[in-house]
Amino acid sequence: MTVTGDDVRSFALSLPGTAEEFAWGMPIFKVSGRLFLTLPENETSMAVRCPIIDRDELVQAEPAKFWIASHEANNAWVRVRLSALDDHDELTAIITDSWTQAAPRALLESHESATN
Repeated sequence: MTVTGDDVRSFALSLPGTAEEFAWGMPIFKVSGRLFLTLPENETSMAVRCPIIDRDELVQAEPAKFWIASHEANNAWVRVRLSALDDHDELTAIITDSWTQAAPRALLESHESATN
């Protein structure tokens, strides 16, 4: 499966409270005003929130898929090569996880009850 920036955009914008903006020369996505995803490198990758310990394990396990940008080394963010994703389910899981880390509790609870 080939994942594109449009696939990322479409799914990200389907999540409640999400808005797309343009900053730092790229599309960025926020939930309730909190950044959770960017589309750098001409939309060939995405940067998502990820706890540092998990991020380091991902990069070590799958360096062709995940990497850490030098300016994000001390922050809880990881880069993902869209071309290396296995399928749409992996894409949505990664985006949803990042969204969950940024979304306010009330929005999470509302979304969780709507999807169950």
